[in-house]
Amino acid sequence: QARLVESGGGLVQAGESLTLSCVPSDGIFAPAALAWFRRTPRGELQFVAALDWYRRNTDYLDSVKGRFAISIDSAKNVLYLKMNSLKPEDTGLYSCAARRPGYSTIERGPDIYERWGQGTRVTVSL
Repeated sequence: QARLVESGGGLVQAGESLTLSCVPSDGIFAPAALAWFRRTPRGELQFVAALDWYRRNTDYLDSVKGRFAISIDSAKNVLYLKMNSLKPEDTGLYSCAARRPGYSTIERGPDIYERWGQGTRVTVSL
């Protein structure tokens, strides 16, 4: 399967915003659950947000609810993660992930996601 490619990371100060993007290398997102994860500086892989392709319902890590928003532009085949009011604890390597095509139910466990990107780094300073 084609890999996923993230962009949009950077170094920002606390309180600022970033929008991450994720595109498939072949330009096509097959209908499936899509998610964002992050690898923290301590090496922990955390679920951040997920989107059900068909129902468009979403799920978020409690600490990012109200600040982050996951969305998809189906016409452009781009997955986004809009991050507002960033905090130092949001620092990490953010990766997008996709379930097998046709599997749209969202879950927080990383093992069910088959396609991954290499990540884009987000660093939030005080």
